[in-house]
Amino acid sequence: MARLPRLNLPDIPQHIVQRGNNRQVCFFSDQDYVVFLGKLKDCSRKYKVAVHAYVLMTNHVHLLMTPSDETGMSRMIQALSSGYVRYINMTYGRTGTLWEGRYKSSLVDCERYFLIVSRYIEMNPVRAKMVSHPSEYPWSSFRKNALGIPIKLITPHGCYQQLGKNDEERNQAYQSLFQHEIPEFTLEEIRDSINKTWVLGNNKFKTQIEYQTGRRVSPLPKGGDRKSEKFKNQHL
Repeated sequence: MARLPRLNLPDIPQHIVQRGNNRQVCFFSDQDYVVFLGKLKDCSRKYKVAVHAYVLMTNHVHLLMTPSDETGMSRMIQALSSGYVRYINMTYGRTGTLWEGRYKSSLVDCERYFLIVSRYIEMNPVRAKMVSHPSEYPWSSFRKNALGIPIKLITPHGCYQQLGKNDEERNQAYQSLFQHEIPEFTLEEIRDSINKTWVLGNNKFKTQIEYQTGRRVSPLPKGGDRKSEKFKNQHL
């Protein structure tokens, strides 16, 4: 089946995943993580894309970002990816590609899913059993969003800002979200949306995106699939 085109709409957050080619390592030292984050900051500012959450794993990255126009996200990712590959090839005397072909993306419904996706991203090292708590992993936005450690790269989203009246309240409220595990069916929704270029949101949000883009944004319901019907009813 042909791959669906990416959806790029201004002011709507996107969950982005970029994987190493054949799932191979793309960070070889602490300095590589630092360089990537520096390039991410520079590219996000140049192309006017706000970065809200991130995690850099050994062989892939997750980003939660909002573009200000329809081309900013793709241009930013292209500049970031190619710039980082040039750095890696020069540093380690290698040639060729580093990343898997296309990056994957999914539009995210702010009202229901924004904070869930942010948690999903920052919990990646825990699910991978690399650390026991997200605060122990140095290469994620958890330090900023939950602990208040300054990270100039991060631009707080309105959903995050509404967690409290000041930074301390927001940090505490955000930390409290991690006291509860994300349900397995929600994890499946997030993974399906990013792997299949679907929209992550309730029916109202999906209808809005379909109207704006003229493209189907979710799979057709399967006959007799009670699980799908259950999801549908929960997200009305």
